This record gives sequence, structure tokens and C-alpha cells, in this order.
Amino acid sequence: MDLLLWGVLPYLTLLVLIGGLIWRYRYDQFGWTTRSTQLYESKLLRIASPLFHYSLFGVLAGHLIGLLIPKAWTDLVISQETYHAFALYGGGLAGLGTVVGIAMLIYRRRTTGPVFMATTANDKFMYVILASAILLGIWATLTGDHTPDGHHHNYRETVSIWFRSLMIFQPNIDAMAASTIQFKIHILMGFALFMILPFTRLVHAFTVPFHYLFRPYIVYRTRDANPMTHTTGMKRAGWDPIGTEDRHKTRK
Repeated sequence: MDLLLWGVLPYLTLLVLIGGLIWRYRYDQFGWTTRSTQLYESKLLRIASPLFHYSLFGVLAGHLIGLLIPKAWTDLVISQETYHAFALYGGGLAGLGTVVGIAMLIYRRRTTGPVFMATTANDKFMYVILASAILLGIWATLTGDHTPDGHHHNYRETVSIWFRSLMIFQPNIDAMAASTIQFKIHILMGFALFMILPFTRLVHAFTVPFHYLFRPYIVYRTRDANPMTHTTGMKRAGWDPIGTEDRHKTRK
């Protein structure tokens, strides 16, 4: 069972994630969206959405630091006690913000009539998996530092080693098997979240609008034949027509 869960399932999850993203991009580009409901309700969304997303960024940053940076490296800079305190309080604060944010989003979706009507069965299932992964992560952080027999457990000596071993295609199954049940359940729920991600509104996480940094300014032109400036009142020449590839193709 350990071989299946910690040696096969991680790569199966990655295969479903990548394959799902490719499929979604090729066959459902118009559906690659969050299907925003801001038009129906914006007051609560204005608070809940930033709180959830910024807190989630903090949670993800904590995961990357804890999983990718070996314990031996951080021990050269800070003590284990300091690292644990920073992870506990910093991660706890980010986790709390994430929980409050998603709770507000779910409350808004459930109590606002038009928003609830726009909620699909797919959305409801996604919220269950996402909320479960977040809550299980907090449970693992708060209670996963001791084994049932009372021995101390450090996830950076089990889960992190296993995670890094996946990157070189030599999964250290024994390291993950030595982890506590809290972390195991949290990771399994994480697998479920990544598997459904390409087929839900969460797919927008893979759309980063970098082109916004390089797109040209939007030019507003008056409908007047001979526009006048606001400062001098004199007529000035209008902007030259802005061509596009489609316009050039049509003219040809």
C-alpha cells in the first residue's frame, strides 16, 4: 500500500494535472475562467477574495520553504526551535486567514441568491476538497509533531525528504511511511485537489497575465472629425488608425 500511495500516486496525480491542463487549454479555452460573480455581489467579495488569496500565497510559500529547503541548510542559519516557532505562528496566521477567507466566500455563495444559482455541482465539489485540504493542513501543523506513541516527529525529516526524492524519480517511500497520519491524510487530500484542479474554476491559478506588463496603452479617440485640445482649444490632428493582424488580413 505504501508503494501505491507514496511511489505511484504522486506521479499519477502529476500526469492527471498536466494532461488535464493540456486538454482544458485545447478544448475549453473559453471555460478557462473563474466565472466571476462580482456582478451579483461585490461588498463581501471585496474583503473575502483578497484575504483568501493573499493568505493562500503565504501558505504556499511556507510549503515550498519547508519542502524544498533541507533541514541541514536552515540549521546553519537558525535553530530548530526558531524555525518551528516561525512556521507555527507565521503558518498559523496564514492558515487562519485562508480559513476565514474561504469561509466568507462559501457564506457569500450560499446566502446570495444569484451567486448560489450560478454555483454548479462542480463548484460545490471543488469547495469541499479545497476546504478539506486547508483544514487538514492546519490539523497536521497543530497535532502532527508527535506520533501516537509520543515520539517527536519533524516533517522535514520525513515528508520533505520524500517530496524531494520524487523530483529525481527515486521516491523515498520509507521516509513518507514514517510520517504521522495527519500529514498522510493532508497529502492525500492535496493529491485529490491537484487532480480536480484542471477541471474546475481553480484552473485560473495557471493563468498569470504577464502580457499586461507589455501591452500598449489604450488610446481613446473622439468621434469628432476635427478634435480640439482641452488646454488651447485649437484643433489638432487625430491619431493614426491602429492596425491589427486581422485588419491587415482582411484588406489583403
